[in-house]
Amino acid sequence: MGNLVQFLLWIAARPRTYSETMEAWRTNCPRLSAWEDATANGLIDMTQEESPVRGESVVVLTAKGRAMLMGK
Repeated sequence: MGNLVQFLLWIAARPRTYSETMEAWRTNCPRLSAWEDATANGLIDMTQEESPVRGESVVVLTAKGRAMLMGK
């Protein structure tokens, strides 16, 4: 669960584009599993609303992801 929490904290720190996220978290299998676990458990989502790059999706925490980080 450590990589998953680390991943969620990284996402929560500031808006991250999808490509930035894949670049940073695809380097080894345990990190990729954090992406898959977060997606499968509804902890993250993608939106274009907060994107600093026009037309590129941004990875954001869902309410469930924020609650997990807050220990609820």
